[in-house]
Amino acid sequence: MSGFQLSGLTASFDGERVIGPLSLDVKEGERVALVGKSGAGKSTLIKLIHDRVDGHASLVPQDLGLVNALPVFHNVFMGQLDAHPAWYNTLTLVRPFRKDRDAIRELLRELSMADKFWTPAASLSGGQRQRVAIARAIYRNADLLLSDEPISALDGPMAHLVMKALNQRFATSVTALHDVEMALTYATRIVGIQDGQIALDEPSQRLSAADIMPLY
Repeated sequence: MSGFQLSGLTASFDGERVIGPLSLDVKEGERVALVGKSGAGKSTLIKLIHDRVDGHASLVPQDLGLVNALPVFHNVFMGQLDAHPAWYNTLTLVRPFRKDRDAIRELLRELSMADKFWTPAASLSGGQRQRVAIARAIYRNADLLLSDEPISALDGPMAHLVMKALNQRFATSVTALHDVEMALTYATRIVGIQDGQIALDEPSQRLSAADIMPLY
């Protein structure tokens, strides 16, 4: 699956409603940017969608979810853990297969990370860690991308490189982005979240930054 139709999305913390109830329909081929100020509910909405689509998505969570003790290669390989039997994954911990090494090395090269292949995740900078999580999501090779602030630790040129790579690999995506200009550049649809509700939902080509800024 790549597109989805979800209704009745709600989330509460300590008895207080932080999301919804809301509905979100995303068609195949749409790239949706979730925008809005911190605390509006974007991250929670990403998690709710991920839970509802039952693992049929590549995920870049805001906390990245890396295993610090493992090298970059194994963190990226984790994107396909559920595609292999247990013996294969166990053997890969000790002696990875060449086809996996080659595929991941090429992916890291695309993200300017090839020299970190065997570097433990704990030794990486914030921007490098973010790119490892992005490589893992691409390596999972799902039809749908869900990502939560995937370029927050990257500078301008690297942020553009990453967003282009994600758009090339995923026709359908939902991405929480704080950077309005990046959202307008790389998304086909802007969904604004305010106080846990959808306050804006328009094709990006119809909007300017000035239309979005009242959400912040």
